[in-house]
Amino acid sequence: MQSTPLKDRHEALGARMAEFAGFYMPITYAGIKEEHQAVREKAGVFDVSHMGEFIVRGKEALAFVQHITSNDASKLAIGQAQYSCFPNKKGGIVDDLLVYRLEEDNCSEGEQAFMLVVNGANIEKDWAWCFEQNTFDTRLINISDQTGLIAVQGPAATAIVQALTDTPLDEIKYYTFTKGQVAGVDNVLISATGYTGSGGFELYADADKIGAIWDAVMEAGKPHGIQPAGLGARDTLRLEMGYCLYGNDLTDETSPLEAGLGWITKLKKGDFIGRDVLLAQKEAGLERRLVGFTLSDRRVPRHGYAIENADGEVIGEVTSGTQSPSLGYPIGMGYVPDAYREVGTEIFIVTGRKKLSATVCRPPFLKV
Repeated sequence: MQSTPLKDRHEALGARMAEFAGFYMPITYAGIKEEHQAVREKAGVFDVSHMGEFIVRGKEALAFVQHITSNDASKLAIGQAQYSCFPNKKGGIVDDLLVYRLEEDNCSEGEQAFMLVVNGANIEKDWAWCFEQNTFDTRLINISDQTGLIAVQGPAATAIVQALTDTPLDEIKYYTFTKGQVAGVDNVLISATGYTGSGGFELYADADKIGAIWDAVMEAGKPHGIQPAGLGARDTLRLEMGYCLYGNDLTDETSPLEAGLGWITKLKKGDFIGRDVLLAQKEAGLERRLVGFTLSDRRVPRHGYAIENADGEVIGEVTSGTQSPSLGYPIGMGYVPDAYREVGTEIFIVTGRKKLSATVCRPPFLKV
């Protein structure tokens, strides 16, 4: 099992640690609900150094990224990022990811550079996939082990990080980034993508420097009530926003169109892996959809629970579910036939011998 550069700090803070995606990670510190509310109302800081980072650099770097991802990377200017996915040849999803268009300082003439940020559980899988697809004049560099990453999230995140940098954070708009000095550490990539819905920044730095940045963020955040937050709160926060989690809501067998990710699936951009399958799927009509649902019962819908219709027929299964700390009732997502996707449709979640009535809704569950 791998550890992040911040393991000792998590243990010193009393975190409950466990294996996640092959890494020894903090699940919670003070408690999921308390950490969740800190992010919604003040600020929280997450260690996400388990994520993977691949550099793509070369004369055909853009062509490679266009071929392997679903979104249109040609629209990216230097300093912009986009959400995307790696479709497989059957129209499923190898992984979802972020694509960053980097500066060309380290490039030779005519070259471009990108950074692909992938899920920690899929680093080896994604690296093998990218390497296999690279028939282009471009180089792939896996910097995952050399990179540390923390996310400072919440309404006070800007004030906290701004106290540690001269970089004007108000100029970093949603899905843009820049590089600057943070807490005395040079060449930190500061981005604003977010996975909580409460705003904030991601700070990418050399793995041996990320500890100093973490310490500075925690110190600067004290007047603002910052709390360290674990993966438990990260999951409840993302689910309230209806954000997908790979391995639950997205898999090799789910298509981005079924998952409601048509907005990152640019079928008109030209050829890319899986395009023909996805185009045929769209033209034929989708047989199933990922939907959100709410429950009035207090029992939590769990991943893998069956979803039934009023006649007791199994029509799908829960992919994600939790008790929403902000809303005070259970929420979830799952795939159901297209006929059941309309808002207000009643479905039933099977929890052992009991069936819970649920109502289909359109995420996000929480307006922030």
